[in-house]
Amino acid sequence: MARYDFASDNTAPAAPEAIEGLIAANSGFTPGYGSDAISARAADAVRSLLDADAEVRFVASGTAANAIALSTLCRTFEAVLAHEHAHVCTDETGAPGFFGQGIGLVGLPGASGRIAPGALTAPLAEPDVAHRQPLAALSLTNATEYGTVYTREALAALIAPAKAKGLGVHLDGARLANAAAAGFDLKAIEPLGVDILVVGGTKAGMTPTEAVVIFDRKLAHRFDARLKQAGQLPSKGRFYAAPFIGMLESGAFTERAAHANAMAGRLAGIMPFALRHPVEANAVFVEMDDETLSRLHAAGWFVYRFLDGSVRFMCSWATTPEAVDELGGVLAEISR
Repeated sequence: MARYDFASDNTAPAAPEAIEGLIAANSGFTPGYGSDAISARAADAVRSLLDADAEVRFVASGTAANAIALSTLCRTFEAVLAHEHAHVCTDETGAPGFFGQGIGLVGLPGASGRIAPGALTAPLAEPDVAHRQPLAALSLTNATEYGTVYTREALAALIAPAKAKGLGVHLDGARLANAAAAGFDLKAIEPLGVDILVVGGTKAGMTPTEAVVIFDRKLAHRFDARLKQAGQLPSKGRFYAAPFIGMLESGAFTERAAHANAMAGRLAGIMPFALRHPVEANAVFVEMDDETLSRLHAAGWFVYRFLDGSVRFMCSWATTPEAVDELGGVLAEISR
């Protein structure tokens, strides 16, 4: 039977704190569609995490959160700048364009998932013409698809010129907990000029749930109607919100992510294959040929070959030192 311990941080079970939040919410009768006290309490916990006065909503998936956020920032004939390997560009089956009824995505280069500072210059300088989708938003990801973490200064260097051109800014925080555990200050997000943030719950150890944080309250007008149309305004919304109470009020959101990051560091330290990207969060990417990858699969461990050709190992809140060391022994054997 295949082991999926390192295939993705989505393959892990939910953390105890998230389940405790759900159990606590599963009592009595409440209003529906996110208008209950549990959802309000969870939203307050998110606002406290970010030290921000913002609108907060809870949805089922990162794809829905990202796509609805971008469709809120763009009109149907406009486009979004993002890293060429960002999740919105490569792994969401055109969802931004679907939810946004035609909005486009413009991929930008940059090492290890971070947009190169100079990559914005040319597209931001292009004139608006009738035959090309004009730019309306910049989408950033922290931690990135390659497990690297933007500093506050690096984000500011990208956000400032985009805002100067009138673009809205979206931050995909599917692994925001891991970025925070690596030292990124979550309270810097609003002052940087981010308009809409997705706070990842699922990869942080929760059951399926993500928080959409709207810093620019003008964008919140009729946002619930947008969610309802997209099938993302559940009647029992408290069960999307409750895991955030368990994880945020206990401190487990960043504590569990710190463990995941530490396990990635442990794996990198015993990895017999060359690292492709810096290990800054909970991911390890290595150089590995197809024959060796097949031997790893045959040994019972499933991992993916990623977008850039490297092989990805993901650690989660539930990764144990013993599992890391066991995998390390297998990797040492197949590398000979």
